[in-house]
Amino acid sequence: METVDIFKALANDTRLTILMWLKEPEKYFPPQGIHIPEGDSFDHSVCVGAICDKAGISQSTVSHYLDMLQRAGLLESRRYGKWTYYRRNEENIRKLADYIATRI
Repeated sequence: METVDIFKALANDTRLTILMWLKEPEKYFPPQGIHIPEGDSFDHSVCVGAICDKAGISQSTVSHYLDMLQRAGLLESRRYGKWTYYRRNEENIRKLADYIATRI
């Protein structure tokens, strides 16, 4: 976990908002998972298109933001055909919270 990369990723209002939306995707997005094959599961994930619609910005910008959050370890993704789904990496978010509580 590169702490500086995490704080850089969080230093943008839209990226921070996306991370907050993904904490409760059922509250902020329409039902998801229509592209996920039956029998597979990627719970609490949201398709990039739904994030674009909610954020009101271009897919290329959203994809860049999601990539930055994923490289920082805050998100994880899975691709199903041409659709990519993202969800929070709760384990790393807990590690970040512990880091902040004990070191800062």
